[in-house]
Amino acid sequence: MSQHDPSRTGQPDTPEGPAGSAAGTPADGPADAAGLAEALQKAEAQAQEHQENWLRARAEADNIRKRAQADVASAHKYAIDNFAGELLPVYDALDAALATGNATAESLRDGVELTRKQLKGAFEKFGLTVLDPVGEKFDPHHHQAMTAIESDAPPQSVLQVFQKGFKLHDRVIRPALVAVAKAREGKAGTAPA
Repeated sequence: MSQHDPSRTGQPDTPEGPAGSAAGTPADGPADAAGLAEALQKAEAQAQEHQENWLRARAEADNIRKRAQADVASAHKYAIDNFAGELLPVYDALDAALATGNATAESLRDGVELTRKQLKGAFEKFGLTVLDPVGEKFDPHHHQAMTAIESDAPPQSVLQVFQKGFKLHDRVIRPALVAVAKAREGKAGTAPA
């Protein structure tokens, strides 16, 4: 806000200065037009530069996205590379066992046990654990009940495992197929009347 100047006659101020000053007269028109044209050219050049920079940034973002998609696809495709490498000695051991023509039952059993030990080691290295729940309480998140058998064992405890389950870290990839204990008919809570 401007302060009141007693020398003014009540005429409003303009952007060029006080009313009646020579800066806002039409005589300055051609000089202002040249300045405006120059400012317009500078603004257009800046706009062009900003557009080119934006296009480059957009292309770079597209390239980064495409590279990231290719990396994810590659990671999915070769995710089990290390695991597969750990299984190769197991495969070789099985091939060697099959190639032996005069092996005794005992040597075959020993070879199978060693091969199984190799396989278990590969599983453990990558967080794959066996679910063998005999004697444990039935857990529907880890076990699948195939049958219920009357037994003196605590109800809902696992009596038998038909097929072992497997867990990868915290995720069950195959539940254990089990037989679960149930109370005998005569021991079911209340006696018949």
